[in-house]
Amino acid sequence: MSDSVKNIIHPSVQSRYLKLLEKIGIKTLEDLINHYPIRYEDYSVISKIGKLQPGEKTTVTGKIISFSHKFTRRRGFTIQQAEMADETGRLKVNWFNHRFLKDILSTGTNIAVAGLVERQGTSLVIQNPELEILTGLKLITRNSSFRGADRQSEMKNLLIHTGRLVPIYPETRGLTSKWLRNKIANLLNINGQQNLSLSQIEDWLPPEILTSESLLDLKTAVREIHFPSSPDLLAKARNRLEFDEIFKFQANGLIRRKQLEEKTARIIPVDRQEINRFILSLPFKLTPGQIASIDQILSDLNRPFPMNRLLQGDVGSGKTIVAAAAALSVIKAGYQVAFMVPTQILADQHATTLTNLLKPLGVKIALLTGATKLKFSGEAGSCSAGKISNSANPDLIIGTQALIHKRSEILINKQKLALVIIDEQHRFGVEQRAKLTSESVSPHVLSMTATPIPRTVALTLYSDLDVSTLTDMPKGRIPVKTWIVPETKRLSAYSWITDQVKHDSQVFIICPFVEDSTLETLKSVKAVSTEFEKLKTIFKGLRLDLVHGRLKPKLKTQILSDMKAGKIDILVATPVVEVGVDIPNAKIIVIEGAERFGLAQLHQLRGRVGRNNSQSYCLLFTSGNSASGRLKMMENIANGFRLAEMDLKMRGPGSIWTILQHGWPEFKIADISDFAKVNKIRHIAEDIINNTGKYPQIKSLVNSVLEKPIALN
Repeated sequence: MSDSVKNIIHPSVQSRYLKLLEKIGIKTLEDLINHYPIRYEDYSVISKIGKLQPGEKTTVTGKIISFSHKFTRRRGFTIQQAEMADETGRLKVNWFNHRFLKDILSTGTNIAVAGLVERQGTSLVIQNPELEILTGLKLITRNSSFRGADRQSEMKNLLIHTGRLVPIYPETRGLTSKWLRNKIANLLNINGQQNLSLSQIEDWLPPEILTSESLLDLKTAVREIHFPSSPDLLAKARNRLEFDEIFKFQANGLIRRKQLEEKTARIIPVDRQEINRFILSLPFKLTPGQIASIDQILSDLNRPFPMNRLLQGDVGSGKTIVAAAAALSVIKAGYQVAFMVPTQILADQHATTLTNLLKPLGVKIALLTGATKLKFSGEAGSCSAGKISNSANPDLIIGTQALIHKRSEILINKQKLALVIIDEQHRFGVEQRAKLTSESVSPHVLSMTATPIPRTVALTLYSDLDVSTLTDMPKGRIPVKTWIVPETKRLSAYSWITDQVKHDSQVFIICPFVEDSTLETLKSVKAVSTEFEKLKTIFKGLRLDLVHGRLKPKLKTQILSDMKAGKIDILVATPVVEVGVDIPNAKIIVIEGAERFGLAQLHQLRGRVGRNNSQSYCLLFTSGNSASGRLKMMENIANGFRLAEMDLKMRGPGSIWTILQHGWPEFKIADISDFAKVNKIRHIAEDIINNTGKYPQIKSLVNSVLEKPIALN
């Protein structure tokens, strides 16, 4: 079923439709079959015209007894009017600007229409209904064997746009659900076409599982998800396809975990005294979560196969300290550590933090980014600008994607590389991560993320990783006060901000992306630049600057350095500052258009302040009341994991994908927040993957995973 979709599109319009299909992710027939409906219109009741009632949503079949195509006084506006009849009465049907109908409808045409029945004067009418031309209606009508319910049932088998639960698909401009229904119906032989027999759809699940889990066979499930015979069969089809999505995702992770455990890693002896000295040297006490996570990581490092662990924690929960302890353990055992981060801002931040933490312990650190090359100067823990030296031999290399480029070989000794730490790991592609972990003796891998994901969901998503979670915050951290600021209080808020700046506070003002995207565009940069000019007139006498993702890295770094040095009072930015900016004196963050952000992202942005023991504030500027209920949670809840759970319930799993952005499959039908179901399917997957000899149908799935390189999530 991997043939191109062009085989089902008329050559005269192929180019146009292929581009539209590609826009919604459809390139093959398999993609088209897996393009599931997002909802259904219930037109399953087929009524006689004589029994119609106003307000009824129904399907009506009959013959056109008159048809007209009229121009109106309004330029370019047309009306298509038909009168149809069955043996019980007549019905008026109107369409607006459906010019093509004049070429396909005429007196005597048998049609089915579906829509809402309305009263117009003394007559009944359906406006802009779904339309279907009934080429097979006469055959059914003439065949005396079809009577009553049998006749209606047989008619429904002919109908795909009316007379049933009608699928509505994700669309794009120029590509309608009706067009998609026609093509998918042809593929599935719904209306007598023979483009693709259902027999070509092979069921890969073992019969024993189908029976034990009461699952539909795949052919029936595919047919019923697109063209359900009944609500009950639709629910069963969704259940089967949801099982498939979760199973394949879990099986993929389990197979990769198995592969990983067959690889060899360096056993890192744990020097507890060294780690304890490091912990005692810190100017603060570690949280129970930090101590537990360090113990879990040190235990993993002492095994003969690679660690593959995710450390997730809320903003400010102290993940960097845990990573530093892991790195120190590896370095003191005589090996090297690479620390990869997604942005130069974050690389600079970690270089400063880790140098301060590890310099007293004799750790040699180098920093490598695409924009700047910083060399190890020869003294433990110091970095300076200049050309990278072959003799540097750093213990810890911090960098961006530059770490996987050829010039990194000057710094990285893959014979000694024993630990790779990847921060905000979801922002890196599978191939990028694999480049740091593809040696015959594999390094251990510690991934980190500050995106709070409910633990049950994390265990679902990261099926090939062990998960450590930091849920408690360092002692003495004061929760950020969060206020919703309506438009009517904007000027008062500006006045309050001005007063706070005069009392030695710094401020972030975040402008949302203009377009519905997680990526910064030129349009968004222009919008934030315009806002910046406006704010300069509002905050006269204060020092303002602007940062966004399209600035050159060197300039961006300089602006943030100036902010940290206290040379800037107010920094206006796009959400580019969401990760990696640590300005301890920044005590206020203003988020414009707060209703356009999810709770998880708002919480990430809020984490840019409150990074010392002073009271900090987050002001959520909103232009209306539409999101006030959701935003109210930001005022009352400081815990990122709890907010993530709320976001998941309110916005669905899509809210998680929006934050994670890259590297994850799209769950089209599965609800990954149903942990009980996911956990049950995981256990089934474990049994099958561990017994592939018993289940030959699964071999192709296993082989497809094994053909790909190991990607450490």
